[in-house]
Amino acid sequence: MSNHAEAQVANNNKTEKVFSWPNLVAKEFIAAILCTVILLVYSYYVDAPLRELANPGEPENPAKAPWYFLGLQEILVYFDPWIAGVVVPSIIIVGLMAIPYIDVNPKGNGGYCFWDRRFAVTVFLFGFIFWYLLIIVGTYMRGPFWAFFWPWETWSFDFPTPPPLVSLPNWLGIFALLIYFGLGMLIPAVAFWKFAKQLGFIRYNITMSLFLLMMGVLMKIALRLMFNIKYILQTPWFNI
Repeated sequence: MSNHAEAQVANNNKTEKVFSWPNLVAKEFIAAILCTVILLVYSYYVDAPLRELANPGEPENPAKAPWYFLGLQEILVYFDPWIAGVVVPSIIIVGLMAIPYIDVNPKGNGGYCFWDRRFAVTVFLFGFIFWYLLIIVGTYMRGPFWAFFWPWETWSFDFPTPPPLVSLPNWLGIFALLIYFGLGMLIPAVAFWKFAKQLGFIRYNITMSLFLLMMGVLMKIALRLMFNIKYILQTPWFNI
């Protein structure tokens, strides 16, 4: 085989790559400048939706936080304040920080293909969309006294009294949590043993713990809305 033919075969087998600097960084910098210019022009012609000064004698009903905090305010309906305001945001931040250390898929390095990182991309999109759904609910579906209204319903102070909330007995709550986390750790390890083996013992447990905690928030909301369950477990120090 001639040198020309060998070089052509080598070029065909070589993956096409480019350096992030200056190719990617320059384009991102230009895109950031364009976004900044568009926002500045938009803010010049459109005033911020500021309202009148707060009056302590006539508190607003419902009193809502800025839109970017409404997800947390909506979670306050289903959890204790310190869980909704401290624990859940801390888990989200720690989970995002842990992603580069628990992701062992080499195809994901510098690549953005969904099929190379199906699990990571799916879980991230689920959490991202779920958080914005909470913001939408808090913005458009929470009326006076933080009562729930569908978008086509008119907000009114005359609404039926919601049914009383109940809590599970502690023995049942502990049993339910053990079953949830136990089966949640065991079933994926058996059903997707190749995936679990690739992650390793520590990475697998961290990944599944974060995933189960995220799904647990969704399940807790479902239990509250569908079965009027306030707490699964009650202790003198915290309530779940």
